Amino acid sequence: MPVQLVLATPNVPVRVWTEDVDPQALEQLKRTAALPFVRHHVAAMPDVHLGIGATVGSVIATRGAIVPAAVGVDIGCGMMAVRTTLTAADLPDTLGRLRARIEAAVPVGLDQHDERHAPVQAAKRLDAGLRAILDRHPAIAPKGKERSRWVQQLGTLGGGNHFIEVCLDEDERVWAMLHSGSRGIGNRIGTYFIARARELAQAADAHLPDRDLAWLDEGSADYDDYLRAVGWAQDYASENRRQMMAAVLDAMRAELPAFRTDAMAIDCHHNYVARERHFGEELLVTRKGAIRAGAGELGIIPGSMGARSYIVRGKGQAESFCSCAHGAGRRMSRSEARRRFSRQDLAEQTRGVECRKDAGVIDEIPAAYKDIDAVMANQRDLVDVVHTLRQVLCVKG
Repeated sequence: MPVQLVLATPNVPVRVWTEDVDPQALEQLKRTAALPFVRHHVAAMPDVHLGIGATVGSVIATRGAIVPAAVGVDIGCGMMAVRTTLTAADLPDTLGRLRARIEAAVPVGLDQHDERHAPVQAAKRLDAGLRAILDRHPAIAPKGKERSRWVQQLGTLGGGNHFIEVCLDEDERVWAMLHSGSRGIGNRIGTYFIARARELAQAADAHLPDRDLAWLDEGSADYDDYLRAVGWAQDYASENRRQMMAAVLDAMRAELPAFRTDAMAIDCHHNYVARERHFGEELLVTRKGAIRAGAGELGIIPGSMGARSYIVRGKGQAESFCSCAHGAGRRMSRSEARRRFSRQDLAEQTRGVECRKDAGVIDEIPAAYKDIDAVMANQRDLVDVVHTLRQVLCVKG
């Protein structure tokens, strides 16, 4: 379905792929589009909802400046999925042992690897890049041990909406899928440069419509350093997902019949910055809660716990800056979800899925999210569905 709403601003319009968007998010989108360096338009995906600074589900093309809060603090957050040669018939009747083994192999929530099990060799490939960033901006990681904590967090899930799942597709093939980002070090990089942009705006006496829309100007040292740091965090996030996926597959091999993985393996960011060409210009494209959906490119659009997820192929729609939704998108805040729903509601909405059903994950209940099928219907012009997945096991942070 094509654009359903167009919002006018003094600079460029906002094009929205859904009518299901709250008024606060619409105002936030208009404030972003009014920034003088935003080019062509702002694209808002069908899962769009209110965010900090920039709207989740927005695609922002800029020239001459970048807004750190438009990327956010979970830099490089994204998805990875791998298809296996297993089928539903290869899975045991109960998946509790497999979930326990995955939870033992991949630290979740605030946990991290101890020094003996940290993926030191993988971290070595990233070390020089981070050291160069910290040498210029030591306040990103000021404490001694914090400089090495990122190594122990490599290959860990984190909390919030991050997850690991075992899924079945329409042919009953088994998939492993996960969602995570750049962990604590990405958060520190994002937080530091968001604060730095605010400081510069205050020093310049800039009158911002939202203090989180403070930007860094191209040609400045901070602009160059931020792009270098955000690129490093995106690389770290990808490596984090690779390390976790290897651990998940090892856990599956310990509990399930022998299997192989095939060529259907996908890794995609949905909070990131990339240099791309659109409408005849070289631009910086910030996707906050959106994935790239260039012509023929594969992507992952997950639903909430208990809902379907989708493997998609992009159509290269120019109007969306070759982008699509990154998931179902929240319909309500975490605090509202905890107020409105009970453990019984959670158990009912995740029936048939081996997962946590305790009070600690009520804020991730499916009803707190938009209907993933409605999201998919609203972006038929952006992607084709290649596979439809249903979760049978979900590990939450």
